[in-house]
Amino acid sequence: MAGLDLNSDSEESSFVSAINITPFVDVVLVLLVIFMITAPMLVKDVLELKLPKTATGDGQVVQTLGVAVNREGNILLNGQITDEEGLKKAAQETLAKNPEAQAIVAADVEVAYGKVVKVIDLLKQVGLNRFAVQIEREK
Repeated sequence: MAGLDLNSDSEESSFVSAINITPFVDVVLVLLVIFMITAPMLVKDVLELKLPKTATGDGQVVQTLGVAVNREGNILLNGQITDEEGLKKAAQETLAKNPEAQAIVAADVEVAYGKVVKVIDLLKQVGLNRFAVQIEREK
């Protein structure tokens, strides 16, 4: 019977007082895997962006600089709100480290077209000419 000390010489059986942590470790590892799978999906929801949908898109872009424009028109650089000068400075630093650097530009569908063009223009002003526009595929 589980939990009994079968090696005891006495007629009275004593229960094992140690805690078996194997099931606890199993549960923790399952929760870790669930968190690792769902965390990337939550990032888009946290930024509250509705990406435009297209029928084509290769998805083969390597991300080095993530730029987003939210519904209110705020510029986000890798998830942190910044201004135009902060974006320029970060783009310059990224280009200094890697001349082949790219930027991924994401914008909410409700953002004015001019604001997105302004962000792309800021990236081009500092010499970052390789960029992609993030989209969602239509079903």
